[in-house]
Amino acid sequence: MAYSENKIKVLRFEEENGFYTTPKRSQLMSKIKSKDTKPEILFRKELWKAGIRYRKHNKKLPGNPDIVNQKNKLVIFIDGEFWHGYNWSEKKTKIKTNREFWIPKIERNIQRDNETNIRLEELGYKVFRFWEHEIKKETKKCVELVFLYLNDL
Repeated sequence: MAYSENKIKVLRFEEENGFYTTPKRSQLMSKIKSKDTKPEILFRKELWKAGIRYRKHNKKLPGNPDIVNQKNKLVIFIDGEFWHGYNWSEKKTKIKTNREFWIPKIERNIQRDNETNIRLEELGYKVFRFWEHEIKKETKKCVELVFLYLNDL
């Protein structure tokens, strides 16, 4: 693997490590989905309408991509702004509680995304990453980028 950056160490989110969360916050966090989110479903429907066929969540590929078109070696990730560090340099200053956990956690996610991109590209895949807000606000534009790539093959 060409990626050589040192892996960021993230402590487990447990009280013995000094982290605490309220039962209400814990309940809210447990409802956050990692698969089949609304933006992901919206984007998949638009791809299907455009005639682009795919499979979901291929566990055999690095990073378990949200959308995979094996025939054209295409993978698509739809990343949540908080979890994947959108505008991170600005956002990390706004984290007020459990900073010792959340900052390394998000930075490790960013690092893992970069590692995944490199590994997939080494396997010959074209990687698209869209932010959830891009899918929500500019769905057609995102689909068009994928469509343009496929037409250039």
